[in-house]
Amino acid sequence: MTNTAEKLADLRKRLELAQEPAGEAGVAKRAKKGIPSARDRIGMLVDPGTFVEIGALVRKPGDPEALYGDGVVTGHGLVDGRPVAVFSHDQTVYGGSVGEMFGRKVTHLMEYAARVGCPVVGINDSGGARVQEAVTSLAWYAELGRRQEPLSGLVPQVSMILGKCAGGAVYAPINTDVVVATEEAYMFVTGPKVIREVTGEDVSLEELGGAHSQAEYGNIHHVAEDEPAAFEWVRRYLGFLPTSCTERPPVVNPGMEPEVTSSDRELDAIMPDSDNAGYDMHDILLRIFDDGDFHEFGASAGRNVITGFARVDGRSVGVVANQPMVYAGALDARASDKAAHFVRICDAYGLPLVFVVDTPGFLPGVEQEKIGVIKRGGRFLFSFVEASVPKVTVVIRKAYGGGYAVMGCKQLGADVNLAWPTARIAVMGAESAVSLIGGKQIAAAPEDRRAAIRQQMIDFYNATMATPWVAAERGYVDAVIEPSATRLELRKALRLLADKKVAPSPRKHHLLPL
Repeated sequence: MTNTAEKLADLRKRLELAQEPAGEAGVAKRAKKGIPSARDRIGMLVDPGTFVEIGALVRKPGDPEALYGDGVVTGHGLVDGRPVAVFSHDQTVYGGSVGEMFGRKVTHLMEYAARVGCPVVGINDSGGARVQEAVTSLAWYAELGRRQEPLSGLVPQVSMILGKCAGGAVYAPINTDVVVATEEAYMFVTGPKVIREVTGEDVSLEELGGAHSQAEYGNIHHVAEDEPAAFEWVRRYLGFLPTSCTERPPVVNPGMEPEVTSSDRELDAIMPDSDNAGYDMHDILLRIFDDGDFHEFGASAGRNVITGFARVDGRSVGVVANQPMVYAGALDARASDKAAHFVRICDAYGLPLVFVVDTPGFLPGVEQEKIGVIKRGGRFLFSFVEASVPKVTVVIRKAYGGGYAVMGCKQLGADVNLAWPTARIAVMGAESAVSLIGGKQIAAAPEDRRAAIRQQMIDFYNATMATPWVAAERGYVDAVIEPSATRLELRKALRLLADKKVAPSPRKHHLLPL
C-alpha cells in the first residue's frame, strides 16, 4: 500500500510530464520551428502569475501511450486584472489536432466562460482534424462550432492564428468576433497541392492563405509583425470591451482636457479648401478622441473605411469613418462588409457608435455590381438600423447619395447629428449634378463660354445646395459646429445618451440580407 509521500511524488511526476507531454522530442520540434510553447503563448496574453490551468492531466482513455493534454492547454487568467478564458493548441502533441479529449477540454472552457461571463481567446496552431480518431474528430469539430453560437455576442471571442490552420481548423476562428494573425501564419480550407490536383489551378501558399492575403479578403482583422505584437494587440482590444454583454467596459481617465486645446484648434484649419483634395482621416480621428488613442480594426481590408476603437471622456466607443485617401472615401462591397461586422460587434457589447463622414457615395462599376454591392451595402445599412446603442454622426465634408444615408444619417436612427461648416450634404457632387440638370443649357451656349458657364453652375450648386445649412434648416443636422469643438461636443452628446434604452422586439430575429 502506497503512502502519502509516494502519492505526492506520483502527482508531481505526472504534472511534470504534463508540462512537456512529448518530452525532449517535443522541445526539439518547437526549437526547429522557432515557436514558443502553448503555455508560453498563454503567458504572453495574461497578466504574470495569473494563469490557472484546467485539465492538464486529461488524455485519451484506454490508450496507455496517450499523451497528457491531448494537444491543447486550457485555463483562465487575468488581462489587465479582468478575467479571460484561454486555450492554446500544443503543436508537439498530435500536431495540435482535434480529438475527443481535446474537444471536451475546449467545450468545458466555453461553458465556464458562459457561466462566469468572460472573454474567450483561442490561440490556434493546429494540424486540423486528428486522422487517427476518424469521424470522432469531425464530430468534435462540429460540437465546438455549436458551442460557439451561444457565446456569440454574450462574451468577446478572439481567435489568434499563429501557425498554419487548414480545413476544419479555420471554421471555429472565422465564427469568433475577431481574428488576429502573425505575418507568418496561414489559413485556408484546402491547400495548394489539393487545389492543383482537383481543379488544375496553380496557386502559391502565400496567395492562397497567407495572413496578408486573408486580411485583404476580410477573413483576418489584424496582422501583427510577430507573436508579442499580436498578443499586445489583443490585450488592447480587450481593454476597450466589457467582459460580457451584461457589463460595461472599463473607464480610463475621464474628465481629462475639459477645455478646447491646441490640438483641437488645429482642426479648424485641417480641411483642404479644394473639395477634391485628399487628406488622411487618421489625422482627424487622433484629435477628436481621448489621448489621441485609436485602436484600428480591420486595417488591411476595405481601406476606404476606417473602423476602430477610441474613448470619449474615458469611455469606449466604436468609430466608423471614411478614408479620403482611398477611392476618395467612396463605399464599396468589401468596406460595407467590414463596417457592418464592426457595427454589430459594438452593438453586441454596448459600445456607442461615432460615425465620421466624408464620402461621395457608393463606388460605381460593373465589378461592384457583380460582387453584390447592393446586398452587401444593404447589410451595412441594416446593421446600423438594428444597433440600439447611442449613435452620433459628424459630417465633416462630403455626404452624398447613398453614402449620406448609410453613414449614420438621422433617418436611419442616429441620435445626434453634427456637421462642420465644410460639410457638403446633397444627392450628388456638384460636377455630376451640373451635368445632369444643366447639361442642355451648357450645350446650347457658345463653345467658348461652356467651361465658364459650367463652373458658374458648380459654384452656385456648392454655395446654395451642397451645404450643411439646408440640412440644418430641415432638422436633419442637429447643429453645425466649429471643428475645434468636436471632441467636447462628442462628450456632451454621449453624456446625453448615456441612459438610452430601446425596447426589444417580440420577433425571433430579423432577416439580414445575406
